[in-house]
Formats: sequence, C-alpha cells, structure tokens
Amino acid sequence: MDASASDHHANLRDGAVPAYHARPGHARPLVAVVGDNASTELSDYVVPYGILMRSGVADVMALSTAEGPISTTTDMGKPGFRIEPEATIARFDARFPEGADYVIVPASRNAPALRAWIAQQANKGATIVSICNGAQIVAKSGVMDGRLATAHWASEQERMEQQPAIRWVRNARYVADRNWVSSAGVSAAIPTAIALVEAIAGRERAAALAGELAIADWSARHDSDAFQPRFGHNLTALATTVYTNGWFHHDDALGIRAAAGVDEVVLALTVDAWSSTGRSHAYLLADSVAPLRTKHGLRVIPDRSMGESEGLDEVLELSASTPPGKAVDQALDGIASRYGRANAYGVALLLEYPGYRD
Repeated sequence: MDASASDHHANLRDGAVPAYHARPGHARPLVAVVGDNASTELSDYVVPYGILMRSGVADVMALSTAEGPISTTTDMGKPGFRIEPEATIARFDARFPEGADYVIVPASRNAPALRAWIAQQANKGATIVSICNGAQIVAKSGVMDGRLATAHWASEQERMEQQPAIRWVRNARYVADRNWVSSAGVSAAIPTAIALVEAIAGRERAAALAGELAIADWSARHDSDAFQPRFGHNLTALATTVYTNGWFHHDDALGIRAAAGVDEVVLALTVDAWSSTGRSHAYLLADSVAPLRTKHGLRVIPDRSMGESEGLDEVLELSASTPPGKAVDQALDGIASRYGRANAYGVALLLEYPGYRD
C-alpha cells in the first residue's frame, strides 16, 4: 500500500460510510442484495439482508442472477441451505430502471453476468457494498480501479496479485471510498450493515439497532494481521481446522432445527460456523422441506425434514433468545465443547471473528 493510501486509511479507521442522499424516484433507500445462483457465501448474503430488514430504514430486495433458488456455500466450501430470491436482476431492472441506491455483493462465483450488473448499477449511481471476498467480484467489474478496499484476510496475496488496480487496505473491518464500501471476512458483515444504517438514518438509529443485536462496537477498527498464520500464535488452530481434521475425522452430520420466523442472521451464522470446523456439516432441518419464511421475510429451503433426520449425528436447537450479535459466540462455545477450543479458535479465524482466543 502506498503512502497516500496509508494516510487515507488512517482517516477511515473509525469508519465513516458517506451519508445517504435521496435519489429521484425513491421514496426510501432501495437496497439490492444479489447472489449468483450457482454459489454464494451464506452469511455474506443473509446477514446484511437480515440486519437491514430489521432496521426498517430501507426497502431491501433479495436478488439472484437467474431464475431459481440460490445455492449457498459456507466459509469452508460446504453447501449451505438454499434461498428463494424475490426476483432476478433482469426483473429488478425492469421494475427499477433507475437502479438501486445500494447493492450488496457477497462472495460468490465469479460470473460474468454478475460483474456486468454490478458495473451497470455503479454507473447508474449505486453505492456498491462488498462483503468478504465479494470485493474480488467488484474489483473484476472494472469500475472501481484506484479505490481503497478490503476483503477476507486469507485472500490478501491473491487480491494484490490479481487485482493490482485496487488499493487494498489491511486492518479495517470495512472501508468506504466514494461509491464502494467493502468489508473484511464473513463476520464483518454485521458492523458493515450497521454502518450502512447509520449512513441512511443517523447515529441514534444505528446505536439502537446495535443494542438490539447485542453489538457494542460497529466501527471499522480491526487488526486483520492477527488472523494471519503465525507459529506459536494461531497456526496450529488453523492447520487443525482447515487440514488435519479432514484427514483424520469423518464429518458429523448436524441438523440445525428451525421453523418459520427464525432469525435469519442467527441461523446463517450458526450453520456457517458449524460447517467450518473441518469435522461437521450443518444442515437446515425443519418439519418439512417446504420453504420457510424467516423473521424478516427471507424464504429459505430446508435441507431435510424431521422425517429424514435418522442419518444425523445430532440435532441442535436454536435458542429464540440468542441475539444476532451473540450467534457466533454461541456456536463457538458449542464447537469448543464438542471438538475442543483450538478447533473453535480455528473457526473464529476463518470467520474473521475478533476477540476469540485459544
């Protein structure tokens, strides 16, 4: 990173997403969360959707690049539950030819149609908000050259080599540079979404929302260097989680039981965490495989019904009292109890979740 980028980064460390300015034709801000049907990271898509819907400050739409459900993946690449989008990008364009105010881009398959649509929306005036390695999709759209941005700590070398026109920033949970807001790894979707609410509706509303979510701090302050593999620090936990667990253990099949009205943020983060252990695969379990409508309106498709639970090693119940901001902590506690604290620490590192130590 050059000196000018360092100076700019210093000014952005506490986080300041530019305030929303109303555009003609929109009574309220319009947010499009877009995923590629073939592969989209689960929490990257669901977390900002759920938080923005909960805030009530914008109209939020769940979009896909093509007809049909979105197949999701968890952080370690295991399949997550599928999502029924509200509309395709083509139908969105027909309804809103002026474009969105904000476009949320999760990590996903590098599809040409998605890159082209991101570029079109940016050119129409949208602010593009990438979550985790969604930044690489945005970078490849060709419309953000010269911008400051961040992404998951593990993709740093690849990003710097493959997208050198972007001024990649370290040690920030999110970075805002003109019409691009980018977040660090998976769990950074939470403070980034709250920062968007602050940009739209002000500090007081964001603080109230953070209280509901049980989030004490949504600033951009972050130490991504702490997640990089280092002997005597975190290398054993990462190696165990990413490599040796898969060599020496079979995957436990775990059902995450849910019903209509489930908090989508808690659900997504729980499934993502348990499917990132290297020792387990979490499945969405419900009374039937018919789509469920979550607490804030997202339609999700269960992987199995209760009648198909015989092959599961265990069924885990979600607590209705768990606030979204504590979902990862609760999952990590369960992982530590089942597989050991080092494995839970490895999952925290993969989710770029600060504050958890072996």
